[in-house]
Amino acid sequence: MQDHDNLTENDCKMTVRIKDVARAAGVSVATVSRALGDGPVSDELRKKVEAAVAATGYLPNLSARRLRSQHSHTIGLIVSDIRNPFFTAVSRAVEDAAYAVGMRVILCNTDENPQKEAMYLRLMQEERVTGVIFAPTRATAQKLDPQQLGFPVVLIDRAAPPGQADAVVLDNAEAASQLVEHLLQQGYRRIGGLFGNTSTTGTERHAGVLAAMQQHGLQAEARFIAPTPEAAEQAMSDWLRESSPPQALIASNGLVLLGMLRGARKAGIAIPQQLALAGFDNDNWTELAGPGLTVIEQPVYDIGRTAMKMLLERLEDPARSARKVVLSGRLIERGSTMRLPQDK
Repeated sequence: MQDHDNLTENDCKMTVRIKDVARAAGVSVATVSRALGDGPVSDELRKKVEAAVAATGYLPNLSARRLRSQHSHTIGLIVSDIRNPFFTAVSRAVEDAAYAVGMRVILCNTDENPQKEAMYLRLMQEERVTGVIFAPTRATAQKLDPQQLGFPVVLIDRAAPPGQADAVVLDNAEAASQLVEHLLQQGYRRIGGLFGNTSTTGTERHAGVLAAMQQHGLQAEARFIAPTPEAAEQAMSDWLRESSPPQALIASNGLVLLGMLRGARKAGIAIPQQLALAGFDNDNWTELAGPGLTVIEQPVYDIGRTAMKMLLERLEDPARSARKVVLSGRLIERGSTMRLPQDK
């Protein structure tokens, strides 16, 4: 009997209509519609309608409301690899900031695939999202046009050509330069790196390494790979089989650093006695691996929060010029880059 009662109650909630909410709140159907659609009603009336919605169990027709208002109060968040703890942390910051202003988040993962990026951008158009926060591949960033998409876009971690879209990025060249300077101070001279080949981030970090080495009259050895642990592990194995591998290697992101460490362990290479390792992203595991890995810590939460703030500002002032916010990283020195013995 108890199960029957529960079923009846649930069935009733599913058939509640907007006029039932209006009757419970003592207002017109039009007032309920305005209150639920962020229309012009007083705070007192809105609270009364919200209380009636809670009491009756009314479920608004979000699709119909979206078509009428042309807004979904939903943010699209398109990232390249949700396995990357960097994007996990940034996603949390975006969701926190969106929730604070009453917006929802749709999260999509592209695997650095331009075709998937195009598919998800079309999805965002179909969903009539309020705006999108996006970490695009270099190919997509080059041709991205927010005006054609019909919603504002803020880029994270990657940049488009100047003036094309708002962006929040790390000062990649400066951060990479910090890693090089640290390794040089530790006595290393043959320094190389593995850099992601799909985004502007890998390109900028390689440029920072190259410039820093050139300032000291040194050449940087670099290889570009898919930014995954598997690709990095294979590239590391290939490099270590060569006759004169680098003394120190820099990884362009946390997943690449993980793959490099796996490759070194499989080859029986001691860190840092035989090879120094450093990279980007202060993921939790980096302080626990071996002697601890030297990394550049990115302000991940600030990146996500700033991106959401810029998106809201763009909604308030659609005509303003595109901005690029550049944040700084922090060098965290650990045992993987301890001083090279003088007789090596």
